[in-house]
Amino acid sequence: MEKINIQFTLFSAFYSPLISTMSGGFLKAEGLDPDWSVAEPGTSALDALENGTAHVVQSALSQGFTTLDAGKTPATVHFAQVNEMDGFFLTGRDADSDFTWDKLEGSDVVIFGGGQPLMMFKYACHKAGIDFDKINAITPGGAADIDKAFRDGQGAYVQQQGPFPQQLEADGVGHVVAQVGPQIGPCGFSSLAALPSWLETDMAKAFMRGYRKTRAYMNETPAAEIAKAEKPYFPKIDEAVLADCIGTYQKLGCWTPHAEITQEAYEVTLDIYEYNGLLNERYAYEKVCALPPATD
Repeated sequence: MEKINIQFTLFSAFYSPLISTMSGGFLKAEGLDPDWSVAEPGTSALDALENGTAHVVQSALSQGFTTLDAGKTPATVHFAQVNEMDGFFLTGRDADSDFTWDKLEGSDVVIFGGGQPLMMFKYACHKAGIDFDKINAITPGGAADIDKAFRDGQGAYVQQQGPFPQQLEADGVGHVVAQVGPQIGPCGFSSLAALPSWLETDMAKAFMRGYRKTRAYMNETPAAEIAKAEKPYFPKIDEAVLADCIGTYQKLGCWTPHAEITQEAYEVTLDIYEYNGLLNERYAYEKVCALPPATD
């Protein structure tokens, strides 16, 4: 077995296509022994690529935009998609089958204070026809801080990735009222990144064979079966809650079977960052992305 080091920027069930390469045994079937980690808060997983502590990382296309905006050439490339849609949920204190986004205006909403989660949320508000500036934003910090704040009584609504919202429901703390993804539609939300030199290696080809099989598995396998395999990676989440979350993401369609980052999805991500005033120019696809390594 050859050791492969994988790092996540964030670790949640939303990134199951990468988690399941490990929990489903797809990497081991290709002769790879995975070791995984999560980037420290405030640091980029891309740093792990550059310092040699990771071979492949879960990242976002916007990391490439940031480097290009600074006048530098990215040392890494984004070669495959993880999610082709925003995977955040809005959870309210009460069940609301008639929820509309305008109810957020004037309300206290616990949200991420920056980065892609905020940029996507602002764009979703724009697409929904509401004014983000009329929302009373509460920004306590990272995912765990946001969850604690809502559980402690802050906010009428909260923005979270799964399985946090599903656990809130199971604990009787809140009720999911909406998903952010459908407001935006398909986009290049999260990606896999690596050094261009690594993409030329046999390890990269083996990884890609396993990853393509995993993406098919994510769409063809019952959520309960995926959740059972992934449960050791989520010791604090109920297995039924994890299965509910995975099933919801399957229905959302964020785990499209193809691994490539499409030009169309890339352009929508440019639209989102342009709307937020965070692009110096609309960078060509080739400056940020590359095709996955060939597996034949």
